Amino acid sequence: MENRRDTAKAERRSRIIKAARDLIRETGDAGLSMRALAAKAGVSLATPYNLFGSKRAVLVAVLEDIKGFGTRFASFKSQDPLERILRAARLAVSYYEDDPAFYRALWTSILAASASEERSAIFNQKRDSFWMKLLDDAVAEGLLLPDIDTAVLLRNLDYTFRSVMLHWVIAEIEIEDIQPRVGYGYALALRGAATPKGQQLMLKRLKTFQGQCPTHSATRAHRPAAAETTA
Repeated sequence: MENRRDTAKAERRSRIIKAARDLIRETGDAGLSMRALAAKAGVSLATPYNLFGSKRAVLVAVLEDIKGFGTRFASFKSQDPLERILRAARLAVSYYEDDPAFYRALWTSILAASASEERSAIFNQKRDSFWMKLLDDAVAEGLLLPDIDTAVLLRNLDYTFRSVMLHWVIAEIEIEDIQPRVGYGYALALRGAATPKGQQLMLKRLKTFQGQCPTHSATRAHRPAAAETTA
């Protein structure tokens, strides 16, 4: 009997997570209505609260359900801590490339001034611990300067990522532009915090990303040329 209840509970939980993702994609809004979510999942209004407790918990579950990030990242063989940071960023962006409608809706909500609940679902302690370990490993390997505050460095990497997301959300860059722009910003920040050995590694990556970055945004590329004036 206990196993049957657990199975039914897991099935309802799975339906709610799928419904939440579908709603975000369909409505373009990550500020989920629990009533709409329950209706979409075919459960009572009380069920999402009973199984998750809050809208934020539902959103966290959606992100964890679709990622499997840790397992995929563990398959990377690179032993260079700085390269692992760039590979982690590349892996994160690959999810956006696979489902741009969902992530554009998610980031549209995240960038809103009132979206503290959505932001805290993504930028949480578990996520920060993952990135802090990568940065601390780079310090331990002598690739980042020992007196660099890795917590401050992580925040600046986050600012880079959020800036790129903003330009994507407002359609100034295309989905395929995200990876090289995030990579360039990360490599530039890491090179500034690196030891001479780390600087050489990041310089090579900077040149690679630089060659992949378009020189004009999508908006500027389609903007009509200004009328010529004469003196």
